Amino acid sequence: MRTQKGISPLHLAPRMARLGTETAFEVLAKARALEARGQNIIHLEIGEPDFDTPPNITAAAIKALQAGYTHYGPSAGLPELRSAIAKYIGETRHIPVSDDEIIVTPGGKPIIFYTMLSLVDEGDEVIYPNPGFPIYESMINYAGGQAVPIQLREELDFRLNVEELASLITDRTRLIILNSPQNPTGGVLSRADIDDIAAAIGDREILVLSDEIYSRLIFEGEHYSMASVPGFKDRTIILDGFSKTYAMTGWRMGYGVMRADLAAQMARLMTNSNSCTATFSQLAGLEAIQGEQTAVERMRAEFQRRRNAFFERINRIKGFKCGKPKGAFYMFPNITGTGCSSKKLADALLEQAGVAVLSGTSFGALGEGFLRFSIANSLDNIHRALDRVEQWTEKNL
Repeated sequence: MRTQKGISPLHLAPRMARLGTETAFEVLAKARALEARGQNIIHLEIGEPDFDTPPNITAAAIKALQAGYTHYGPSAGLPELRSAIAKYIGETRHIPVSDDEIIVTPGGKPIIFYTMLSLVDEGDEVIYPNPGFPIYESMINYAGGQAVPIQLREELDFRLNVEELASLITDRTRLIILNSPQNPTGGVLSRADIDDIAAAIGDREILVLSDEIYSRLIFEGEHYSMASVPGFKDRTIILDGFSKTYAMTGWRMGYGVMRADLAAQMARLMTNSNSCTATFSQLAGLEAIQGEQTAVERMRAEFQRRRNAFFERINRIKGFKCGKPKGAFYMFPNITGTGCSSKKLADALLEQAGVAVLSGTSFGALGEGFLRFSIANSLDNIHRALDRVEQWTEKNL
């Protein structure tokens, strides 16, 4: 049967209905449309550093391009980069890591996708943080798994309640996803939290996907990985990468660290989907991980300065209440005092105040009552945005 234009209806596979999205890009598109119509918008919706990639990294990529690194590479990644990552993870997580336990991917998301495709069968349960990065739930559902949310609670500084986690574990639990520092809340799991989670899992055959993409962006405390817990190195898949640490979001450079037999299977998925990660980007990544690190600390310190300023301002605005996150570059204020739903308030701030933020429900149903502000913008713009938010509340609440 054809439509009036002569084009047959598109019949998608049913699994496409299970695929979610990342609302940040939808809000960005809406904000760009408003800008095209002449409205000034301050962007606090996108989760990427506002800094340029450090020049030594860019120079390494240019050198690689000029040297002919424009061809295919191994699906699992260039040997020299895998070796450097293994050394870095070994030193920072205090565990032995070999090159064949590393797989390099174009961004961190493939590690989420490949983990689900490799491990999660129809009906298997996956426990994931909510509010949390929306691609977790999307990929669980797409793979046919059962998404089981564990609520991150404001009164716990958006850490999870380990007793609640233990109550959610069943004979069908295949995987638990952890994210620390956490998107969207900035929450950080302590070493005691990680140890308690390990104890709750016990000797069950459950793997952990530990998303550590913000591990270098911590303001108080220190990063501790599930892979560092005795007995959990081979039961943990570390997701890390270059995007947040080195301001390399557009380079698409991520990696996973896991037991060698699983890495071999994920390399097969790379072969079938992407072939390989761009070789010149990998050499830029090699420079990032081996080269000068002062830019990383400079960015971390600036994010901390912005966090402190935002914290002081937002809590003086009617209807807003916000804690002080210990990591990442997000603020996740409680907005229940405004009387608005998260989506309604986010839309109003964009359309009426010219401030692009994300509804807490962009990160799951349990994000209702919150907004996410990305502080990956200049301090001047953050203050201007909060001026606009305050003016809007004074006029409308």
